[in-house]
Amino acid sequence: MEHRRLRKEQVWIAVCSLMILATVALAFALVYTRDVMIPFVLAIFITTVVAPFFDYQVTRLRFPRWVAVVTTLLVVAALISLLSLAFVAAFQAMIAVASDYGQQVGDLSERLFDSLQSRNIQIDQAKVVALIEERVPQYVTQSATLLMGLISHTLLVIIFVVFLLFGRDSHKRRTGIMADIERTFREYLVEMTIISTLTATLVGCVLWMLGLPMAWLFAFLVFILTYIPNIGGIVSTLLPIPIAFAAFNNPWLIVAVVAIPAAIHVVIGSFVAPRLMSHGLELHPVTILLSLAFWGLLWGIVGMFLAVPIMAMLRIVLAEFETTRPLAELLSGRLPGRAAASR
Repeated sequence: MEHRRLRKEQVWIAVCSLMILATVALAFALVYTRDVMIPFVLAIFITTVVAPFFDYQVTRLRFPRWVAVVTTLLVVAALISLLSLAFVAAFQAMIAVASDYGQQVGDLSERLFDSLQSRNIQIDQAKVVALIEERVPQYVTQSATLLMGLISHTLLVIIFVVFLLFGRDSHKRRTGIMADIERTFREYLVEMTIISTLTATLVGCVLWMLGLPMAWLFAFLVFILTYIPNIGGIVSTLLPIPIAFAAFNNPWLIVAVVAIPAAIHVVIGSFVAPRLMSHGLELHPVTILLSLAFWGLLWGIVGMFLAVPIMAMLRIVLAEFETTRPLAELLSGRLPGRAAASR
């Protein structure tokens, strides 16, 4: 009995070691092929979303496959165009105010340094402020350029979608892994869209009522960044601070610009989201944070948006096989030995 348990532990260690080596090799491959893999993964997700519409045309309306592909592509193109126009308008506004935003960040830093110096904490204020005023516009412009570059990959995404739709068998009933993956992603996208829309609307109304400049631009950033769990809410809450310091002399208004949106994020994240996302992704919060760091390191901000659905799908695949099921349990926050003991 003891020998069998030791053998099982050795197999588990060997599997974990091979998975780590495979992950490192896969990471290098994903970085090297990112210009192709990012559009391909986006195409897979888009195809998963529009697949019911495509299947309905083929199976119920009896449309020829090429007609169903064309009509589905028209819907995809319309949605991508609307989203692209929104991105273009938002990031044109961001680029236009980037230098002013950097100046306001610099002014806020000067106030902070004055406060520190009054407490005998010496910092090279001029150097740090100049660095901030120089780097902030660069970061804003680089972020906008990155997302605009993603939009420029739209043609490649559409080409992948065409081939994926043509290769799809609409008459085949999907069960097992593929059915779970498609259902999980569709539910996640719909639920996150509802949560993002609700959060952005409430935050935008609050910032607008407080009289903050560019209130609806910040609301749009809230809508986008909420798709990045945990981190997105924090970043979108902190972004308006320099504008608030420049616009308001009343400290209570400045506090309200941060405190009320933060409270909205907490309430929606603590009470609305758990009830709306009833099925859940079965991912531990630490797994989500590590996946954000991992995919963000590989694919930048785009990887952070894709991190959670990718990890959710990976967990589903790992759970289907006896050898890798302990890894799926680990992603869910359940230690294999403890899970087995509890059963």
